[in-house]
Amino acid sequence: MKRDVNEFLSLQELIAIDSPSGFTQKACSYIFNKLKSYGLSPIYTNKGAVKVALGENPTLALAAHVDTLGAIVSNIKSDGLLRFSTIGGLLLNSAEGEYVRIYTLNDKIYKGTILIDNPAAHVNKSVSSVARTIDNLHIKLDEEVSIANDVTKLGILPGNFVCLYPNYEETESGFIKSRFLDNKAGCYVLLEIAKSYAEKGISLPVELFFSNYEEVGHGAATGFDANIKELLVIDMGVVGDNCNGTEFTCSICAKDSSGPYDFEMRKKLTNLAESNNLDCVTDIYPFYGSDGSAALRAGNNFRVALIGPGVAASHGNERTHKRSITSTIELCKAYIDQYASS
Repeated sequence: MKRDVNEFLSLQELIAIDSPSGFTQKACSYIFNKLKSYGLSPIYTNKGAVKVALGENPTLALAAHVDTLGAIVSNIKSDGLLRFSTIGGLLLNSAEGEYVRIYTLNDKIYKGTILIDNPAAHVNKSVSSVARTIDNLHIKLDEEVSIANDVTKLGILPGNFVCLYPNYEETESGFIKSRFLDNKAGCYVLLEIAKSYAEKGISLPVELFFSNYEEVGHGAATGFDANIKELLVIDMGVVGDNCNGTEFTCSICAKDSSGPYDFEMRKKLTNLAESNNLDCVTDIYPFYGSDGSAALRAGNNFRVALIGPGVAASHGNERTHKRSITSTIELCKAYIDQYASS
């Protein structure tokens, strides 16, 4: 189960591509081209998600989401500072002080920093205690601007996407630290599965689905092959108080805020983890929803299960371990192999 450091290169490359919900075209293109390089034939859905069949008439789908948290310019202040609206559940206390990229409509990129209003401690004695809200945080551009017109002349307008730096790093001890492991680690799992079976030339009744609107609730609501009977969602496993998951394990989710996942699928996953000596735990997430939640609420008539590598500090500067990603890959393969042989 040991994996070479270089095997995680595609994860680093994917994380480096800015892709908040609504602005995922470049990341989806990266995934599309990766799948083609494996000799597969991916397609785009009408909503811009990427999917690929590993054989004819797929009845099992595996899904992960490429979209991430981020922000969007909401207003340009008279002094040239930018107000913003969050995309997904971005934690403001984690976002403060972070460097960002702002994309104009013609794809020009400007840089800046998210800051609290009046951020200097030498003149604002309450700067450390005031609650952080959308109303008192701003983006300070790394450009010589002092009035709103200076900003609009650059092409920066309300509606421009704001992307936080991911800060990707791998440690010698096997940890991966970065924003957006939720859920580009899951996308990496699917890419590794696609590569593995493509290299073996194995045809399977399996579809891989890379959704692009999960963080705003409708990523996997539609777009699957009409014959799908089961959906296995790969998303981050929660690490925190009252949870069993760790950064070293693959988590199998029994229930989240949308309700319990399919019992029979979960039982198979648990038995496969035990029989293959994989580091997996079962968990319940009180404040969590997934692509599986969206698929079920949309009325899709298939069973759904949810697994994923344990990720600490979710929606902030996250961390996982390569072991948990490896265990997730191996559990997916075990499930696919059993499904295909049944």
